[in-house]
Amino acid sequence: MKLDPEELKPVITRLRRAQGQIGGVIAMIEDGRECRDIVTQLAAIGKAVNRAGFTLVSTGVRSCIANGGEGCEEDLAGLEKLFLSLA
Repeated sequence: MKLDPEELKPVITRLRRAQGQIGGVIAMIEDGRECRDIVTQLAAIGKAVNRAGFTLVSTGVRSCIANGGEGCEEDLAGLEKLFLSLA
């Protein structure tokens, strides 16, 4: 299933933010920062990436619904598997 890139701009923004956070975590490790601070940032990155995945899945589901479900049976089964892989 292809999704509209315009609808996915928030996902791209979220992933770019996570990408910047990863660079920050690397710098924190290199600077010898506290473990707690590093893990807190890693948790935030993980949450951002998961939310991006959930947003992709929900966008796909909304797309199928908007099309009246026509020809989406296979897509919905795949989206369900993707959703469960994020859980």
